[in-house]
Amino acid sequence: MAVERPVRLVLDASLLLLDPVAGGGTGEVAPALRPGAEALLRRLRYSNLGVAICSPKEMPMNVSDFLEKTANVHSFGYTLLPAPSGNILLDESMLEWSRSSSCFYATSRVDEDLCSALQSHKWRVIAVDNERGTEDSEVVNISKLEELLLTLATLIKKEISSSSVLMVGYAMKQSREQDFAKRGAFPLYPSKNGLIFVPLSFELPLASQLNEVDMILHKMTDEIVSIDPDCSISFPKGISFSAGMSEIIRFMEEYPDFCIIDPFKNISPLLDRLQIQEILVRLQELGTEGRPKLRAPHSLKVKNFHGSELQKQLAETNLSFPLIVKPQVACGVADAHNMALVFQVEEFSNLSVPLPAILQEYIDHGSKIFKFYVIGDKVFHAVKNSMPNASLLKSSSGDEPLTFNSLKTLPVATKEQLLQNRVQDNKSLDIDVVEKAAKFLRESLGLTIFGFDVVVQEGTGDHVIVDLNYLPSFKEVPDSEAMPAFWDAIRQSYESKKGKGQT
Repeated sequence: MAVERPVRLVLDASLLLLDPVAGGGTGEVAPALRPGAEALLRRLRYSNLGVAICSPKEMPMNVSDFLEKTANVHSFGYTLLPAPSGNILLDESMLEWSRSSSCFYATSRVDEDLCSALQSHKWRVIAVDNERGTEDSEVVNISKLEELLLTLATLIKKEISSSSVLMVGYAMKQSREQDFAKRGAFPLYPSKNGLIFVPLSFELPLASQLNEVDMILHKMTDEIVSIDPDCSISFPKGISFSAGMSEIIRFMEEYPDFCIIDPFKNISPLLDRLQIQEILVRLQELGTEGRPKLRAPHSLKVKNFHGSELQKQLAETNLSFPLIVKPQVACGVADAHNMALVFQVEEFSNLSVPLPAILQEYIDHGSKIFKFYVIGDKVFHAVKNSMPNASLLKSSSGDEPLTFNSLKTLPVATKEQLLQNRVQDNKSLDIDVVEKAAKFLRESLGLTIFGFDVVVQEGTGDHVIVDLNYLPSFKEVPDSEAMPAFWDAIRQSYESKKGKGQT
């Protein structure tokens, strides 16, 4: 239920710029963006709002040039409006917008005449850190630039006057936020199913922000500072978070009925590869005669790489080389993705993979991996090139363990190796079997959005789930399919939790 009228926002340039400073004794003015302005412009770029910037008449001429170059005004799709002059306070574009749109004007310096003209055309005025103040009760006053998006979202929601519109406050690191935002995942203008997204700022009191939003969407695993490997990874034991995420965790402890997508305790098993393994082992319950076997990789936890002890453990669990060695800590810390492929026990000497570690069978899979994304009740998948078969890797290893970071330097098969392996195509995958696993995992984990990787073992045809992760980017799924599923999953999760009470 999107807003029937477009939403327009005009930013007074004074809101974005520090007070002009004379430069070098030349009399020229060197404009500069104020703190927080760049983040604001970046977020507004993907907000689905019509955004314009207006230069006040007292601003120097080079401000427009500066905004075009530094703030990337045109590449962001923003409009630059001329400064008011003479008796003409409103640009013709602004007059036209007022007839067809819901309009907002944000400034740091309130011009009473301009405010009066705007309000006469049903514009809402937001004053940010306005030192002079105003007696106009219709002007919305806020103290910091970081409050603008939340204030704007609240006003848009009131404009809609619909209790079915939900505001989602999201908390994740900038790079991940940008990845999602570029795809249109976080509109400030309501989505088709009535969701408004605003970033939660850790520079502002959290409680006041959460009073305005209906739910929290977060990427907890990005906010981990450290995990004590000597502790059993059981939330929150042994886990240190950023100050902002720690504040959200404390808030949820105080208000357990507040809607969060997803609860921390549901995500915490995915921090630990041993717990992931214990979840995946249960896949054998789903076996169906005449269909491919669905299973977890065979694995073993070790606390050290001592040769004789290790050989005994491997013999007891029937694990054979080659083996992938992975840290037990699955995510959230810098070395969680530092791994190695070892071909003989001697290669464990001086191995740099953090301990405790998980030793996992290496599965020849024709250099193809199937990435599955569960978004609410929808399941998507994509096929990607993967590591070559073990024989090819061993021939290029030089009798040394093959070390890599699975997020950066995963050894992917070359074109020649793909041909040599007679690469499996999509027909080798039994979609029904894996979708059954997706449903099982969704119900077992109690998560809204997660991903997992499947390889099909050469020879046996076993479908082996080798990884589980929370809130992946699902970038291989087309935006036209991913974004509606993403929004529907969030709304369905909210309605389910509010209907049954969050557990």
